[in-house]
Amino acid sequence: MHAPSSDGSDRSDRSVGSGAERARKRLRPSGGYRNLRSFHVTTLIYDATVSFCERFVDKRSRTTDQMVQAARSGRQNIAEGSRASATSSQTELRLVNVARASLDELLLDYEDFLRQRALRAWKKNDREALAVRAVGRQLDRTDQTDRSEQREAEAYGLWLRHRDPTVVANTIICLIHQANFLLDQQIAGLERDFIAEGGYSERLAVARIAERQKQQTSLPAAPNCPLCARPMALRTARKGANAGKQFWGCSDYPQCKGTRALEF
Repeated sequence: MHAPSSDGSDRSDRSVGSGAERARKRLRPSGGYRNLRSFHVTTLIYDATVSFCERFVDKRSRTTDQMVQAARSGRQNIAEGSRASATSSQTELRLVNVARASLDELLLDYEDFLRQRALRAWKKNDREALAVRAVGRQLDRTDQTDRSEQREAEAYGLWLRHRDPTVVANTIICLIHQANFLLDQQIAGLERDFIAEGGYSERLAVARIAERQKQQTSLPAAPNCPLCARPMALRTARKGANAGKQFWGCSDYPQCKGTRALEF
């Protein structure tokens, strides 16, 4: 599913002109990641991981840095991919896949935390896991304009602020599974768009051909040479005072040097 467009504040383009003017100039929109459910969930995972490591993991351990960086990568690469979408479909796909891989790494860290401390890992259909997933389904039904990162954090606050690390770790594992599902859908949608519509370079070539055809159809019919009466061809002056300007030249050039001014 391709990232929906957003206002100028979400875009990397800071050129002069309104957001609407910039959008008309672009072949592909970029930005819009703040409207993605995957970005909301990975933001929640990142914040929850920072809190989890501060509360339950030794700050001197490399695990803390690894978990926080993996959580951050899962979020940041969604944003970077969305911003890159204007000029590179392949870059967008690559970055979203990096986000997905980072979350898999983070998932293993939480599973290791539970296993190494002999703590219970929730199964898919355990009562607690079902309750966490139910919150996600409810948020999915919420109107887009009513959602915010703070509101989503509060929806899971009962579990994420729990004093038992078993509850917190299992809740974040549920959120990672949810984010991975969303990213899998997003990746599949991006792949479909790329196959159906091509990448930026292909679209640029199509746009250029269309513009060239438009220019050609707007030209008057080729006249005959005033010297030899042969059909004339459209040419561009390479040097002199008229360098870069188009004119009609005899198709029998250089045998015939007849010319006519290009008139619209």
